Amino acid sequence: MAASAAAPATVAGLLVAVAAIMAASPAGAQPSPGYYPSSVHRAMAFSRDYTNKWGPQHQTLSADQSSLTIWLDKTCGSGFKSRKSYRNGYFAARVKLPAGYTAGTNTAFYLSNNEAHPGFHDEIDMEFLGTIPGEPYTLQTNVYVRGSGDGRIVGREMRFHLWFDPTADFHHYAILWNPDAITFFVDDVPIRRYERKSELTFPDRPMWVYGSIWDASDWATDDGRQRAD
Repeated sequence: MAASAAAPATVAGLLVAVAAIMAASPAGAQPSPGYYPSSVHRAMAFSRDYTNKWGPQHQTLSADQSSLTIWLDKTCGSGFKSRKSYRNGYFAARVKLPAGYTAGTNTAFYLSNNEAHPGFHDEIDMEFLGTIPGEPYTLQTNVYVRGSGDGRIVGREMRFHLWFDPTADFHHYAILWNPDAITFFVDDVPIRRYERKSELTFPDRPMWVYGSIWDASDWATDDGRQRAD
């Protein structure tokens, strides 16, 4: 989760607290924010609820399965995926990002059905774009609907600079996906709300939960001018 294996990132207390996962369920049945960390829903055990997608040699799981450290080096990054798919819910992870030179890296916590609908998929992203020392991380949120990333049709990217140092400690990042809106949270503070305008501009097909780190040097930092080392 950094530019080198010496600076890994840790995803801790990874949880997916899901209630009323069918789109027909009333929005009021969805869990509310305030689960920071959750006192209502347990964290998901990695080996039971997730499966490795790539780069298993770049994953270190704690003995109690409460935290997973993933990293990127010159050979590859790492990624994992939930065993189940979900159609609505509250999805959250506590994440601590690496300090130092992390330019070109993309560390992501997201929902997607790309494997089920290649080229025509839906996606809801929280992506942490690496940086150079002295400059802040960028948190990028994305919404894709049926393969379209057109900003005129769906949310496309919205970027934020956090009000704290995400490398100093773990912080809580969450996606609340209801039938009528998607809300992104940082430490229970809503930073973006994407409302359902029509069936064509809102994801409503089941998606899986993913986490990953990969080399996005072509665009992630300063439009590709700063690259992974």
